[in-house]
Amino acid sequence: MAKKNFSYNEAIREIEEILYEVENNEVDIDKLSDKVKRVSFLISACKNKLLKTEEHIDKILKTNNEE
Repeated sequence: MAKKNFSYNEAIREIEEILYEVENNEVDIDKLSDKVKRVSFLISACKNKLLKTEEHIDKILKTNNEE
């Protein structure tokens, strides 16, 4: 479907493209389910990236506070 490693911004861009297509009735009904699945996957991947980033930042801040 798409490359496995992608940036957060790439995922957001793809989500926005799919939403635009859906909102403008550009998605064939036979492909709508696949598009919804893809958006769901991308949202989950973005959430995971955000959580990992938050954990990493918290770890850095904790380390800096201990110094």
